[in-house]
Amino acid sequence: MPFQLHFTESDLLRCRFAISPLWETQEAVRTLVRPRRHGYHLPWLRRIRQAADGLDLRPLHLLMPEFGHNPDLLSRVPPGPSPVFEDEIAAVRTTDPRAAGADIALALAETPGAAESPAGRAMLADPARAVGELAGLLEQAWRVLVEPDWPRLRALLEADVAYHSRRLAEAGFERLIAELSPQLGWTGGSTLTITGMNGSHARVLGGDGLVLMPSVFCWPRVVSGYLPPWQPAVIYPVRGIGGLWTEPSDRTPEALARLLGRARARVLCALDEPASTTALARTLGLAPSSVSAHLSVLRGAGLLGARRYGHEVLYERTPLGIALAVSHPGTD
Repeated sequence: MPFQLHFTESDLLRCRFAISPLWETQEAVRTLVRPRRHGYHLPWLRRIRQAADGLDLRPLHLLMPEFGHNPDLLSRVPPGPSPVFEDEIAAVRTTDPRAAGADIALALAETPGAAESPAGRAMLADPARAVGELAGLLEQAWRVLVEPDWPRLRALLEADVAYHSRRLAEAGFERLIAELSPQLGWTGGSTLTITGMNGSHARVLGGDGLVLMPSVFCWPRVVSGYLPPWQPAVIYPVRGIGGLWTEPSDRTPEALARLLGRARARVLCALDEPASTTALARTLGLAPSSVSAHLSVLRGAGLLGARRYGHEVLYERTPLGIALAVSHPGTD
């Protein structure tokens, strides 16, 4: 039996998207000890390996079994669409010790001998202290593993949310679910099924709604299973991960650079997903004013279109822009 989340009518009205630096941090910690994930993130792993070796993340790894329950307190769902890490980690530190103790006990039980280990016994004996120590380790991991690359990661995650928000408006919730991942399906008109997860689980959402969160470091898996009192969520693999760790200059064909100018060619090639001026500036390491000028020229030439998403304007390649960007093989 797959994972199942049963919706009521009010739950469908309370579905939303979010991105979470806390989630990406604890998944980055997981990635360090999951060799099967390394192929997706080798450039990142090579760059952070020496700094990561200086962190003692063993207490966190003890609570991260390959299969089974992982502590929801370490990856709680954000209350808003795009929180800052400092707010998320502050919320972790306020976790009720009784809820934390139960959460930690469930995770330790997934690994034989974990609860009887010195670290496991210490966490179970004093959950309040354990929460503080685990939050401190997550904060260290954020500073070393994720924060230096967060502008790049955030741009990709925001582009994913913008794309899928538009797909929700165009095609509806059932079609959207099928497009997020082949692990997800919509059955019976009210049930979200998740295949490929360890064990089975069913939860009636009961008006809590559902949060959909794209993730870089869980790619290509779907993750769910938040237990009450935690808000339910489905974390799905982000679009466009293939070019995440490739520098935009490495993807700019020489012929296209000669045609458009190198800076404008870099902007065009960087738009694998819709992005704002600010996101492109972060990705390319250019001033927003320069990026804005290049976008204006490319749009005027019919290579880009623009649409408003919330308070931002997102740019994306037109069919002509797509044809031009992909028809020049070779790199610098």
